[in-house]
Amino acid sequence: MNPLSRVAAAGLLLFAFRPSWAGEEIRPSVERNAAPSVQLDHYARFELKPVRMDAPYAGQETNEKARNAVQENLRQGLGQWVAQRNAEAVKAEPAQTLVIEPVIEKVRFISGGKRFFAGAFAGSSRVLLRLRLTDAASGEVVAQPEFYQHARGMAGAWTVGGADNAMLARVASLAGDYVTANYTAQAGGPTGWEE
Repeated sequence: MNPLSRVAAAGLLLFAFRPSWAGEEIRPSVERNAAPSVQLDHYARFELKPVRMDAPYAGQETNEKARNAVQENLRQGLGQWVAQRNAEAVKAEPAQTLVIEPVIEKVRFISGGKRFFAGAFAGSSRVLLRLRLTDAASGEVVAQPEFYQHARGMAGAWTVGGADNAMLARVASLAGDYVTANYTAQAGGPTGWEE
């Protein structure tokens, strides 16, 4: 076997066994989110907090870009819904308020630059977002749904990062869909996980 073939074989072996050292697994803890303890139209006012992300993910440049993108997608989707609900007249006093706190629990985001240079070899992007829905008056947690999305490495390579960015829009959309679906019915909702 010539030296070039040995290098190619070693590279293939490293790539084949990459998942064993590629980092922690990112996935939701449930397949379907439970319904909130109360129907969300019980609340007349809604407060959407900024997206939070804790260590070890916070402070990493690409993860911060992902957090900002999720924040913007939530602002455009769920944020508009919140503004519409808050503009409606209050039917009963005192108006009950639901606090919506989005938290990125785990993230592995591949930037467009990394996709351009490494392509599919950079791996897959994944994100796990949790919403903490809390009654502002009592402090009772009404629901803690979680939402998962991914972008496979090859899809990210073909779109030069477009699939990775679309993943962030999809996870924000799932979160918004959960809140709006549970406004008039206690329906629960999908996490976005697929086997």
